[in-house]
Amino acid sequence: MSLHEQVLAAFAPGSALALSVEGFRCRPGQTEMALAVANIIEDGGVLVVEAGTGVGKTFSYLLPALLSGERVLVSTATKTLQDQLFGRDLPNLIATLGLSVRTALLKGRGSYLCLHRMGQARQDMTSGGGITRALARIEIWSQGTKTGDLAELPGLDERSPLIPLVTSTRENCLGAQCPQFRACHVNNARREALAADVVVINHHLFFADLAVRESGMAELLPTVRTVIFDEAHQLNETGVQFLGRHLSTGQLLDFARDMLALGLQLARGLVDWTQLVSTLERSARDLRLHFGKAQPGTKLSWTQATPEQIHPEDWHDALNALSQACQQAVQGLSTVSEMAPDFVRLLERAEALLALIEFFSHPCDPGAVRWVDVGTQLKLVESPLDIADAVRSKLLKPDSPESSSKSWIFTSATLGDASGLRWFTEPCGLEQAQALQVKSPFDYAQQASLFVPSTLPKPADPAHSEQVAVLVARLSPIIGGRTLVLTTSLRALRTISEALQLHLSADSGIEVLAQGQLPKRQLMERFRQGAMDGQAGCILVASASFWEGVDIPGDALQMVVIDKLPFPTPNDPLVEARVRRLELAGRSPFNAYFVPEAAVALKQGAGRLIRRETDQGVLMICDTRLLTMGYGRRLLAALPAMRRVETEAEVVQTLQAFTRVSTTDSTWL
Repeated sequence: MSLHEQVLAAFAPGSALALSVEGFRCRPGQTEMALAVANIIEDGGVLVVEAGTGVGKTFSYLLPALLSGERVLVSTATKTLQDQLFGRDLPNLIATLGLSVRTALLKGRGSYLCLHRMGQARQDMTSGGGITRALARIEIWSQGTKTGDLAELPGLDERSPLIPLVTSTRENCLGAQCPQFRACHVNNARREALAADVVVINHHLFFADLAVRESGMAELLPTVRTVIFDEAHQLNETGVQFLGRHLSTGQLLDFARDMLALGLQLARGLVDWTQLVSTLERSARDLRLHFGKAQPGTKLSWTQATPEQIHPEDWHDALNALSQACQQAVQGLSTVSEMAPDFVRLLERAEALLALIEFFSHPCDPGAVRWVDVGTQLKLVESPLDIADAVRSKLLKPDSPESSSKSWIFTSATLGDASGLRWFTEPCGLEQAQALQVKSPFDYAQQASLFVPSTLPKPADPAHSEQVAVLVARLSPIIGGRTLVLTTSLRALRTISEALQLHLSADSGIEVLAQGQLPKRQLMERFRQGAMDGQAGCILVASASFWEGVDIPGDALQMVVIDKLPFPTPNDPLVEARVRRLELAGRSPFNAYFVPEAAVALKQGAGRLIRRETDQGVLMICDTRLLTMGYGRRLLAALPAMRRVETEAEVVQTLQAFTRVSTTDSTWL
């Protein structure tokens, strides 16, 4: 039986899948996508699939991949989605199909406990009491873990300052010279991956390893014939992070801290470690001080010899001082490098930092963009404008004889607002790929309503965020909270969350949650719990990562509010460089870049509302430009075909109907 026939049989009524998987329904779109994936796996080539919410794209690519018998690499956007794929979807499908398949989960070094660095942290007596207690918890956990994956450790905040102390990076990993090499969790995970039939990774790891071509992914790629990228809409932005060059004061200070700790432990008195570290730290901080009290997250263009707002002579003096401090570190480490592998690695790090300082002392590559990220730390960045060249030369390799047999599948629920999916294929170098769009099976006209308030202030009006909060405070109590407010900026997030606290009635019982209060996972758990057992739910105000990857089916979420149209920030250096390139090519930056970017982000945000066939909800977009500007029609057309409601009174009626249904229909729970 061919793979095509196996896939058809697997998705047919009465199949093992239909009988064993709870809630499984035979969806024509799911089968269509699965057959397209099967054809690419059999024949080789590149397939790009936009699969609308509810299609079931995970099974659409996993099932033919598993049935093919090929070694498969699956990359997804985040570690959370990675864990879900590896811990739930893959084992369930493998068991249902009755297959004997070996799977492996592979993350970056920063996700695994480094036993050697944990030992070093234990010996560093400068840590505070809180760090010492947290370290003790990790040490106890380390004695029982098999994987060393820190995601398994309950209560460890992903923002914890302890994590860099007990994990390794490419810069400080000792490799085969490490005394804990045989027990190393990273190496064990990579060995598992090399022996597995299906390996689940994330985009960050894929591009990080592609950029450096070191062990792990570089070994896996040549032996894997089928590679699948889920949540592929994030590929370009993830890729440009890793395919460029970066130098941060954080890197320099981390290096200085490691050098001081190791020098005092293993070579006290042989080198004046305190003086070396003091000089390096001072030069790194002096570099940061040139940028004053800039708002964290500020990005300064660097189109000339020096970053904007910085005097050229001051800049070159600061870089020279930094270079000299690194040269002194190289000299000091050279005298003790034979004493321990740690010193050899520190010497290599010092030389690499020196090379980066030299790199940023010269003009930017003509095909790249350079800028400075200013925050508590300072980060110098040079990045390609997109990943197209890297994809063509390092992945697809059209001139390589073996490339024709490889299968590349890229899929997401949102890949643009045009039929050819040009928003995705062009920056990713996939213009020649086979493109397929599969519509969502949800009946949006019946399940969802779209409301664009026409009476709100214009988005640029200082009163806009306050009035959005007033409107949400007026409407959300009808459904007992159960509302997700997505903002386009952190400033709007703060204003709206604070205003909601003021304008919500004290007896509403509704809790206002804001991004940053708790780790994302805990916020989502609290939001879901708030709507259980007939209690009032929550209002969650969030930005950035909450626009996607948030899955809240059922009546815990019944209204999604978007404060403004999510256009790219026009003064972002990467955006400015992309605009210049389009202008030089004679294309309209607004129509070719800004509107498609906003359409994709808008679709992602709107996609949080309807997650099942039984869900109902209201999408409220608080931006009058959708009604008054010509491009508004294009953005509205990019959204699912929801029922339009014109007035607040109609919205009230709609929300009141949800309340009646959700209290009597058990399928909403």
